[in-house]
This record gives sequence, C-alpha cells and structure tokens, in this order.
Amino acid sequence: MKKTTIARLLPAALLALGAGTASAAGFQLLEQNASGIGNAYAGSAAVAENASTIFFNPAGMTQLQAREFSVGVSAVRPSFEFKNKGSVILNAPRIATTGGDGDDAGSWAALPNGYLSWALNKDLYVGVGLGAPFGLITEYDDDWVGRAQSIKFDLKTYNINPSIAYRVNDKLSIGAGVSWQRLEAEYERVATVLPTGISPVPGLSSTFATLDADSDAWGWNVGALFTLSPAMKVGVSYRSTVDHTLEGDLKVEGPAAGLAPTLQSVKAEADVELPDTFIVSVTQKLNDRWEMLGDLSWTGWSSVDQVHIVRTSGLAAGTVAQTLEADFKDTWRVALGANYQLNDAWKLKFGIAWDQTPVKDKERRLVALPDNDRTWLSVGGQWKLSKTNTVDLGAAWLYIPKTKIDNDQSTLGRGRVTGEYDSSVWILGAQYSMAF
Repeated sequence: MKKTTIARLLPAALLALGAGTASAAGFQLLEQNASGIGNAYAGSAAVAENASTIFFNPAGMTQLQAREFSVGVSAVRPSFEFKNKGSVILNAPRIATTGGDGDDAGSWAALPNGYLSWALNKDLYVGVGLGAPFGLITEYDDDWVGRAQSIKFDLKTYNINPSIAYRVNDKLSIGAGVSWQRLEAEYERVATVLPTGISPVPGLSSTFATLDADSDAWGWNVGALFTLSPAMKVGVSYRSTVDHTLEGDLKVEGPAAGLAPTLQSVKAEADVELPDTFIVSVTQKLNDRWEMLGDLSWTGWSSVDQVHIVRTSGLAAGTVAQTLEADFKDTWRVALGANYQLNDAWKLKFGIAWDQTPVKDKERRLVALPDNDRTWLSVGGQWKLSKTNTVDLGAAWLYIPKTKIDNDQSTLGRGRVTGEYDSSVWILGAQYSMAF
C-alpha cells in the first residue's frame, strides 16, 4: 500500500537526520523547531529561547547568549482514511466505477532543523537557519477511486535563511533576513484525454502522466521584539511571498503514450506564489513559576489560486495540460500556551491552538490536499542540563473533524471524487540547544 504524508522535507545540510513530514494547515510547516511543540507554537515570535528564533523572529537573537547553536527533529504520524461515497472514475473514453479507498495512508516520518546565532558585539547579531517552510506529500494506491485526479503529489522546499538583528535599546530589537528557497514538485495521475471528438485510445487507464519540475527563488523576512517590562515581551514578524516558476518534464508512460498530441512527453512549467505570513506573539510571566504565551498569525493563502501546468515543447506547446483549481483563502491561527517552572532543571510546557484550513469547501478540496481545520493539544518539557545546554521535548495531537470532499472534474475527463476523510496527526519532537 502506498502512503500519504503531509510534507516530507529535509534541508540538504541535515540529510543525516532523516526524512521529514509536517502537519500545519494547507501545506505550511510550523515544525521549524521542536522546542515550540509543547506550547503549540504559542509565543513563537516573542519567546526567543534558542537560536530557532531566526525563523520565527530574527530580532529575538538579541535575547540569546553570545553564540548559540540549536538542532532538532520532529517525528510526525498523520492518518488519512478515505471512505468512498459514490465516486465516479471517468477516464475517457472509458467509464469505470471501481477503485479502492486507500485505507489508512499515513506513516511516520521526520523533519529536521538547524540554526546558528553569533553576537558580533553586545548589540549586533548574525545567524543562519536551515529548514523547510512549506511542503506536501500525498500518495495513494494506483487503483484508488481518485486516480485520474491524483496518485502522488509531492512538494518539497529547502530554505536557507541568513539573518541579522540589532538591539536598538533595552526596549526594542529589530531583525531581518533573506531566504534562498528551492521548490521541487512531482505530480502523478492516470493520463486522460478530453471526451470531445477524440477517438478511443487503447490502454489509457493504465497510462500515467508525471510532472517533475523544480525552481529556485528568493524571499525575505523582518521582525521586531518589544520588551515592555521585565515580565512581558511582544514580538511581530513577517515573511514575504516567494514567487516560483517550476520548470521540468511532463512524462507520459504506458500503452497510450504518444497516441495523441496531449499524450506526449514534453517540457512543462508552472507558476506558483507561496504565501506570506504575519505573526503577533506575547509572553507574560505571572510569577516565578508560571508564564503565559499567545500567538495570532495570518497566512496569505489566497496567493495560491489557479496553478496552470503549461506544455513548453512538442506538438501541443503553449497549451495548458492541467489547471489545479486550489482557490485558497487567507487563514488565521490562534494559539495559547503556558509554562510551569517545576525546579531549576525542568520547565513544563502546555499548549492549545486552532489552525484554519485554506480550503473553502468540499467542492474545491483537492485529493492531493484533503485538508481541514485542526485543533492542537500539546505538552512538553524543557530540561536544562547546564547553563549552556538545554534539551526540549514535545508532543502534540491534532484533532481534525470529518473532512468531506466532492471534487467533480468529470467534464475534464478526471472523474468525480465524493466521500469523506477521517484524519488525525501525532507529533513528537526533540531539540538540543547549546551556547558556546
């Protein structure tokens, strides 16, 4: 059985740590550290407890020691069980009504991260982060009911984020960074031709079309950290959109390959604008034991609307091979967290969050992304081994309500997928941070 996981990504410099997946709404990856899992990433732009602040708010580097290193890994176990409720598999010129549900298509995988922060003087800091802000993998059995819409959809990002921070005064620090980002995409489905005057094509139902393309692009991020009192900090941060032009090959393989202009293997490209994000965070110490954290974040998912896969060679050059009708909406995420200082060595972490999906309704839900709103319930602990060494542990369970889908692409020869997903996610993580 093939597996479905959300976002298996790994920075090239961290290959030894293994493969990764993530589970935020849409195909955004929150797991840029494991230390935030216990708080459901509440306070992400204000907490600045290790060098991973480079991703969430580079201004937070001014709260760190002179030199800090942080590395972590999150193990993610998503579960996606599809139940068919009347799907029609239309693979012109044949009509079929059989196909599997795919059963549970989730599996364990890992997402690593790494950061380094360095003080040039008491007020000026530089750093670099390695991670993957976006990604997605959904992979089904070849004979599942939605095979004409998608069998495999794999997006990977690799992000290198050099950053700088400056302490303006005791109340304000500012920071900024640039990101080199690589996006790789693989999309596979059963090949189809439009049922408009085209003669029957033998072997079409066992012929597969696969897009394999990649892109390099640049983005940027800025942040500010306000120390309103010894007990209260407020952080704000913004990450820009990243415009990608994916270029690569559209391969058609199987008995029907080459029997029609639209069944030829050709060069292809697709434009996609990955969304921007804005975060406002707060941390508030209530006393020597308790600290509260909060997060309000916005993601501009409406930048992902229609993704046109365009042939750039062959007899059908210049034509659209397929349009992915995402039609996403902008989303909000709200998180609340608490820390309890148990003793000098141990801090306990708790968190809850609501994460809104960018999918508007069941008719526009893609089988490649059976996404829905999710609620995070998180716990964790921080173990201070010494003044310069810290280990964070975290665990989260994500509740996802029943997810209905009714995506009708029958007029395009790709059938209608009607049914329901039963989904949930487990996340376990560990982060090691060291000052030197």
